[in-house]
Amino acid sequence: MDYGYFGFNHGALHDADSITRVVVAAEELGYESIWTGEHVVLVDPHEAPSPVPPETNFVDTIASLAFAAAKTERIKLGSGIILLPQRNPVVLAKELAGVDVLSKGRLLFGVGVGYVPREFETMGIPYEERGARMTEHIEAIRELWTADKPSFDGQFTQFSGIQSNPRPIQDPHPPILVGGMSGPALRRAVAQGDGWYGFFMDVDATAAAIKGLEDAAKSTERREGLDRLTVSVTPPGPVDADTAKRYEDLGVDRLILMRGFADMSASGGDAVDGIVDFLEDQAKLIGG
Repeated sequence: MDYGYFGFNHGALHDADSITRVVVAAEELGYESIWTGEHVVLVDPHEAPSPVPPETNFVDTIASLAFAAAKTERIKLGSGIILLPQRNPVVLAKELAGVDVLSKGRLLFGVGVGYVPREFETMGIPYEERGARMTEHIEAIRELWTADKPSFDGQFTQFSGIQSNPRPIQDPHPPILVGGMSGPALRRAVAQGDGWYGFFMDVDATAAAIKGLEDAAKSTERREGLDRLTVSVTPPGPVDADTAKRYEDLGVDRLILMRGFADMSASGGDAVDGIVDFLEDQAKLIGG
């Protein structure tokens, strides 16, 4: 089982020095991957279901992935997750292909539908269309990344007679991990994803989600050419060796660790020190 770290672009990690310190530490400690979080805007004043206060820092995902690529050499770079329905898929395909090229093939493309209606309202995107946009945007991006002569005729995106180069280095493209725990999200992961990503899930919730994926696979056609669906999970807080083994026994391929939900809105050097200490402590799992 591989280990990643979630959250290098928000909270206390929102400037060049703090991000550099954490991503370099993660690579040196042997982590397989580092992951961004994403909220383009935050609701002010704070109201549910927005997860954090409006003053919370979120450095743009693409900028953060590119910055981390320049500061590291081996560690994989994951979007955990990009809120895909809020994005223009043609522009996003270009941006992410650039990250994969400049990182020499280290991008992991995690996507989700989003769940905060006010965010969609701000961007002029109907909230009720987010599922349909997500499904279509994945295929539009895949077409741009793989087709010799890209062409797409969807409800939200249409193109033909174009080229978008350079393409990603990874063949056939960077892994696409579909996030979410709802029935539609699980079915979308089975149908379209190289992997599934569950956020802030304990062992029992993970077991239930994996059962949901297995059930979805019985009635959902998987896209031709996709390999086995991988499973990535962010657990709630530190994990000991016994708990890590329980995740592995369930069939989890990657644990994307975070110190706690409070880190998403933390600030100051003490928080950065705590994150590095957390990475060092949890790195004992990597060595077995």
